[in-house]
Amino acid sequence: MSKLLKIVDDLETKLTRILGQKSILQEEKSNLLQENSNLQQKLIKQQEIINSLEEKYESLRVANTIVGSKEDKHATKLKINTLIREIDKCIVQLSD
Repeated sequence: MSKLLKIVDDLETKLTRILGQKSILQEEKSNLLQENSNLQQKLIKQQEIINSLEEKYESLRVANTIVGSKEDKHATKLKINTLIREIDKCIVQLSD
């Protein structure tokens, strides 16, 4: 009988330890999920900043080509012509 009581006590001790570990792991999971969420938000903000800087870079590049050499002016004219064609396509689609 005492052998059975010892087995039950051991099981109870192990169960208590496992439940304690479960609580710790649940708390750690919660913290990791929160950290993941924070990092995703930070990543989105960083991507927005990158997109904004890319747009500014493109604007500066076009502005510099206007001021720059003949080769740069040619590239700018091509870009302007492309934009005009895109605008014309939009006008045609709106008039349909």
